[in-house]
Amino acid sequence: MDENRNWQAKWIWAEPGEKRADGASLEAVLLRRSFELPQAAGARLTVSVSADSRYRLYLNGESVSSGPCKGDLNTHYYETVDVTDRLHSGTNMLAAFVVHYPAADWGRGVSRGPTSVWRTDRGGYLLEGTLERGDGEPIECLNTDAGWEALRLPVEAFSLKPETLTLFIGGGEKVDARRLPHGWLRKQDEGAGWAPAIIVSDPYDPLHGELTRWQLMPRPIPLAEETNEAFVRVSRSSLGSAIAAADAPIGELGPIVVQPGERVWLEVDAGELVAGYPVLELSGGRDAEVSILYAECYEHEPEPGGKRRKGVRDDSIGKQLYGFTDDYTVGGVSRSLNDEPERYQPFHRRAFRFIRLEAEAKGEPLTLRRFSYCRTGYPLRVAASFESSDETLNPLWPISVNTLRNCMHETYEDTPYYEQMGYEMDTRLQALFTYQISADDRLARKALYDFHSSLLPTGMLQSRYPAVSRQVIPGFALFWIMMVHDHYMHFADQALVRYYLPSIDAVLGWFERKREASGLAGRMPQAYWSFVDWTEEWRSRSGAPSAAKDGPLTVYNLMYADALVKSAELCELAGRRDTAAEYRSRAESVRGAVRSRCWSETRGMFRDGPEAEAYSQHAQIWAVLTGTVADAEARALMERTLSESGLAQTSIAMAYYLFRALAMTGLYDRTLKLWDVWRRQVDLHVTAWVEDPVLERSDCHAWGALPLHEFPAELLGVKPEKPGYAAIRIEPSTIGLSRAAGAAMTPHGPVRVEWTAHDGEFRLSVNGPDGVPAVVRLPDGSETRTDGLRELLLSCRMDAI
Repeated sequence: MDENRNWQAKWIWAEPGEKRADGASLEAVLLRRSFELPQAAGARLTVSVSADSRYRLYLNGESVSSGPCKGDLNTHYYETVDVTDRLHSGTNMLAAFVVHYPAADWGRGVSRGPTSVWRTDRGGYLLEGTLERGDGEPIECLNTDAGWEALRLPVEAFSLKPETLTLFIGGGEKVDARRLPHGWLRKQDEGAGWAPAIIVSDPYDPLHGELTRWQLMPRPIPLAEETNEAFVRVSRSSLGSAIAAADAPIGELGPIVVQPGERVWLEVDAGELVAGYPVLELSGGRDAEVSILYAECYEHEPEPGGKRRKGVRDDSIGKQLYGFTDDYTVGGVSRSLNDEPERYQPFHRRAFRFIRLEAEAKGEPLTLRRFSYCRTGYPLRVAASFESSDETLNPLWPISVNTLRNCMHETYEDTPYYEQMGYEMDTRLQALFTYQISADDRLARKALYDFHSSLLPTGMLQSRYPAVSRQVIPGFALFWIMMVHDHYMHFADQALVRYYLPSIDAVLGWFERKREASGLAGRMPQAYWSFVDWTEEWRSRSGAPSAAKDGPLTVYNLMYADALVKSAELCELAGRRDTAAEYRSRAESVRGAVRSRCWSETRGMFRDGPEAEAYSQHAQIWAVLTGTVADAEARALMERTLSESGLAQTSIAMAYYLFRALAMTGLYDRTLKLWDVWRRQVDLHVTAWVEDPVLERSDCHAWGALPLHEFPAELLGVKPEKPGYAAIRIEPSTIGLSRAAGAAMTPHGPVRVEWTAHDGEFRLSVNGPDGVPAVVRLPDGSETRTDGLRELLLSCRMDAI
């Protein structure tokens, strides 16, 4: 909580309105406050703003902020925004569109809004800011109170449809612009029914410490970027071949007039999968019906069981766009191209590559003036790069960047199209990818705090958070512990580690209490989901190994051992040596139980459970990662893991761990073939990586952005030698390539690497931070230690390898 801020603003809202026919309590409220500024020059205005559940803030008709950043019951974020550059002389207007989502109820068949957006039992809006002169003298206080105006939109004006196709984003919008007050952003809608806002709460109780609904905390991450962009082409249209073939943004094609009774449609291509808001500008056409359908790609009709058939993503022949829609009824308030257009932009963030726009005019002509989109997301600054002699690897880098970028918003998201939820398994990898390419840990720090905030009284973390619908996948809590360790290795922030040690203890305590006489953590609770991976062999059990139904899971026990070892390191640096020793002892005990109970002498592999005659790559990988097997035995096990048939295979979700096990056993050259899963997607013209290549539900899932880690960390070889890159290791893996070049990011700045392997000689060039110690290991095993990486040149003979 922002415990020391002396808030002066009040939480405000509109008077109660009519009940919705569907029983839901979604509310859409407009709020505004005008003020006079005789001379804008030298005036300053910074505001702090929040809402329950979501808002978009405008100053003088221009959007300046949206939010609040996703939080939960105990952490309600607010944004602080400097809007000085939007002030002008004369009358100015602050205005907000606020939507309050109802409480989650999954049994009624109606949409309840995005699952990842927290909400309390009532709506509210808060803004605090004082207009000042250049010398800091106040001009006017603009804090929310009864001096603001409020207008509750009628039920028919803004609602959400039942969710179809997607899972947790809340359903498409249904907007009737005939019921909206046109011109409200600039107070051009006199007589629209505005009334003084009502005060619903103080920000805090200064006398008795009673907590209000909204425990305010400043936004811990930067504001989302918003950039206006144009679609690159019209892929299909009802308007004839000329427009369908036009290789130009639709906004440059000129206005399209739809005559009364006529229906037209366009299918437009953004050129790559993006996350943002479509923006439709139109004139006239009162009562016309417009729908906007969002799709990741063109698809054949799904199979009877629902399996998707996508193929080449931008090939429309014999295929359709499948997706959900936002529906808009035109208000018809602008009847001339000289007037300000009527404008529709969905309130909630969307994801799409293709959009199908349909418009049917009723009693008067409708003019479609422009159709574009606003890309939005976390302001990721990519400072890393990669290219190599293998032309099939090079396209994987930009696709990975686009995938990660689309899945970074106010949390790391699993998929921007289907769920927009943050899960620990996904988030651990996304954070690692972000570290490698930008050295930016702000969104990762928020994610660590979010999952810590989901702690249940039992000691278990929720698997996705923030979320109004609770879910537990026990193994995901272990990924959170690994995330804390990852952060320490990259940034060496001991204070952050100490903050989370109690939650780490709680999670490890939960697993320890599950251990049986065998020494293994036993069967997971029935109410929880024992998910491991979307491997095809486990599809019928929703990604859980069949062994999970009978007793202990080998993979979960090994993940527990890994989390214990990593936690022991963190405890030691915090001075908790006895706890560190206890955790190491526990880890060895678990590994010993796995060796004695889960090893099959017949197969020479670890079973998925002590009583299960079922085998997977996953159990072998985690046995290697935890040192349950080591040295020559580990290498032989990984050889069998890659070659033996009948094993449940890792999907994209677990590929990171497969690659780590291969690196640990000296088999990293085998990864060159494993990139075929990604190469095949390039041939299908994907622009972001699929969730998994079997069901192909999502075409943008950031655990697939694995090249962002592997190329800088392994092919260029840049890793932390000591926590926080206090020393840097450069250890390139050639994997049969003749050249690789690029940059990896560290907290000290970029490390640029280029190497060649030609005519039996390996040559390495490194340019990085001066004054930071480094260890450089060449493919022949020789090591060089240096006090800095400025213009370092080394070489060795390849025939010595």
